Amino acid sequence: MDDELSESVKKCLDILDENIEILANLEFDLDDEQEDELIPNMELYNLYDMTEDVAESAKLKRAEFNFSRRQSEDSL
Repeated sequence: MDDELSESVKKCLDILDENIEILANLEFDLDDEQEDELIPNMELYNLYDMTEDVAESAKLKRAEFNFSRRQSEDSL
């Protein structure tokens, strides 16, 4: 009985983990679309700065997702 329950809980956690990742990716995509703007006549240094900002933003979003996932796993 305990083995069945633990396997059921593990399956539920796997499904939850998969769905959290899908929802997080959707949220990131929507946020990225809202932030997209065309800026004419940009200088090369502006593009470099924007590239760094995007990389940092992606790292932060990934860290937030991983933190949320760990918290949800710990609460179960």
